[in-house]
Amino acid sequence: MGRLERTKSQLQASILSLVTILFLSLSVSASEAVDTSSTEGKFNAGELIIHHVLDAHEIHIVDGLSIPLPMILFTENGMDVFNYSVFLNEDHEPTQHYTSNATGNVYAYHHGHPMIIGDDGEELAHVGWGINEHSFLDMSITKNVVGLLLSLGLMLWMFLSVAKAYKSNNNGAPRGFQSFVEPLILFVRDEIAKPSIGNNHNRYMPFLLTVFFFIWIGNLLGLVPFLGGLNVTGNIAVTAVLAVFTFLITSVIANKGYWKHMVAPPGVPVWLLPIIVPIEIFGMFNKPIVLCLRLFANITAGHIIILSFTCLIFIFNDLSGPGTAYGVSVGTVLFSIFMTCLELLVAFLQAYVFTLLSALYFGQAIEDHH
Repeated sequence: MGRLERTKSQLQASILSLVTILFLSLSVSASEAVDTSSTEGKFNAGELIIHHVLDAHEIHIVDGLSIPLPMILFTENGMDVFNYSVFLNEDHEPTQHYTSNATGNVYAYHHGHPMIIGDDGEELAHVGWGINEHSFLDMSITKNVVGLLLSLGLMLWMFLSVAKAYKSNNNGAPRGFQSFVEPLILFVRDEIAKPSIGNNHNRYMPFLLTVFFFIWIGNLLGLVPFLGGLNVTGNIAVTAVLAVFTFLITSVIANKGYWKHMVAPPGVPVWLLPIIVPIEIFGMFNKPIVLCLRLFANITAGHIIILSFTCLIFIFNDLSGPGTAYGVSVGTVLFSIFMTCLELLVAFLQAYVFTLLSALYFGQAIEDHH
């Protein structure tokens, strides 16, 4: 009976902690909203949402507190390294110009990107794919890069600590953190890799485990308050790289039967081949595109929905005053808590779906085609 009471107390404490964290998360969004409305005199929901979802050169903690990040620019005149804070004025707006002592370049910050300007303030060069008189490379440490490095750091700590536990435990029963990670590893192996790939599944387990844990941890980081909205998996560049890796591995390991089935499907009349073959080839390239867009769209949509309902409080405050805003806030906060809890499930589900589809593509590439 005493054990049941302790379990009940722990469960209640866990639920209370979760609700507290969710309210804190909403308060962070609210503080960002107040910051957005103060500069224009009227609340701008679209600007707040886009600012939260897109990448940035600073990590916004709460209103008035942020961490400016280093900027690394490769220009025609050489490399410049400085901090984003050089652009910020007293109101924390990026309106200042910065002159580099190393290269003599004069920089301004406009619409989320640095640019080189002339004496008249006109743009001379912008961020691009090459280094010339009209463009330069931006290799800065942005908010998403910090999230990316944090995710990789957590993964290294997780896997190395579990490996050390296995080594010191002499293959005994899992203990501590090991008992949390091991079921997830077995889940990826037994529920994803084995059914999808078959007997050769161990060969692809390192990639599948890396993708699963990276996406899952990245999704969870985006839900943690006071981290500035680290939207790692909501960045299409990140999801595109993951999808390209899956595509390249599938193409490299594919056997002759896989390619033959694509360019000369068995049982298809010759006169239909000019129609079927382009469709098969398009389908091959369509797979990584779908992988990329599915993860990007689902994670981004979750952030947008939560922020949109939070913004309703300030929209009604502008339209009808504080009384209506307080009334709307009750339903808004409750729905936002529900959506945040749902996002915890989506964080795991999207990692599972991406890993499962990758495994299915590997299995299709190496299976025997008759």
